[in-house]
Amino acid sequence: MKLILRILLSALAVVILAKVLPGVGVDSYTTAIIVAIVLSLLNFLVKPVLVILTLPVTVLTLGLFLLIINAIIILIADHFISGFTVSSIWWAVLFSLLLSFLQSILFSLLKEDK
Repeated sequence: MKLILRILLSALAVVILAKVLPGVGVDSYTTAIIVAIVLSLLNFLVKPVLVILTLPVTVLTLGLFLLIINAIIILIADHFISGFTVSSIWWAVLFSLLLSFLQSILFSLLKEDK
């Protein structure tokens, strides 16, 4: 149940950012849900491989290259999903930063008080 809520909150964050950022577009709410699912799968499967392959560059840039890796993940999702568009890598970097920030705020709502 919590996984479905996290995906729906991620989709909500994608829709909000698509409305705010002019370089990012989402056709429908269904597309936003698909984007949330694909981004979570790409972060689970592809991102660790990219991090390992680019470890020397990541260390050299003190971890800032991870922003570019996140942008690449978003551009891969843009390539696979027809209703999701990102116009450039810089919009993907900004989208990635704002998506992480918005997700952390929305996911904090799911945490149960102990």
